[in-house]
Amino acid sequence: MMKVKIWGCRGSLPAPGPENNFYGGNTSCVQVSDGETCLVLDAGSGIQRLGRFLDQDVRQIHIFLSHLHIDHTMGLGFFLPLYNPNVEVHLWGPSTSDTPLLQRLRKYFSPPLFPVRLGDLPNHPIIHELSDDQIQIGSFTIHSEFVCHPGPTLGFRISHGDTVLAYIPDHEVRLGSNDFPNDPEWTSGYEIAKKADLLLHDGAYTIAEYEEKAGWGHSAVQDTIEFASMCKVKHLGIFHHEPNNTDSRLDEILAERLAGKELDFSVEMCREGAEYIFGT
Repeated sequence: MMKVKIWGCRGSLPAPGPENNFYGGNTSCVQVSDGETCLVLDAGSGIQRLGRFLDQDVRQIHIFLSHLHIDHTMGLGFFLPLYNPNVEVHLWGPSTSDTPLLQRLRKYFSPPLFPVRLGDLPNHPIIHELSDDQIQIGSFTIHSEFVCHPGPTLGFRISHGDTVLAYIPDHEVRLGSNDFPNDPEWTSGYEIAKKADLLLHDGAYTIAEYEEKAGWGHSAVQDTIEFASMCKVKHLGIFHHEPNNTDSRLDEILAERLAGKELDFSVEMCREGAEYIFGT
């Protein structure tokens, strides 16, 4: 069984407040589990709550960082299992040609950004670098691939039996091809998302906002829906909500984009606390 739970789906910075209660204000964090096997996708502010409510029997955790922008790492130092000497934590993140991942993570775990250094943790996390790779953890096969976003950024395709979760939270899909959405083989992220049962994908902007912010590394909701259609996914969860977009505004944006469309897959705005269970 693959269980997916959203602990944070906001983009750029946390946006707490009563106007955002439904979709949530925490930044990127998604838990993927099967029994005691626990994968965590990104360590945004949502990982703090995950650490508080995580099953106490879990003794090994694998955290996959899509990239190292602060909204995807800000919760890492507040993740309680890092301070439990009985828990083995693995940190996976994108490789670069110049600076090792360990050195980049040490910048976060050091003053003045954070008072606790990596070396001060009771059980040092095990660091792994990824590029275009495929690994096996328990019953999960994880395929990583670089996608279009400023700085080294990975998308993840997680397979469990015949079920596929695709996670591409920060992605400017229109930059991946000269002929989007008519050229899937040359579109960034296509191999990660194709025929996924669940695609969690960046949809930060309206099309008007995107025209002003092209090159910033994020997608318009309209492009995200076209990407999902091109990839023939079964369900699309739109991710990385802009911090200024309230619950009501997110509802309006989705309604505007779906008006008059007939799609052969379901679409929703991702919601903090939402769960998806496959293979029951």
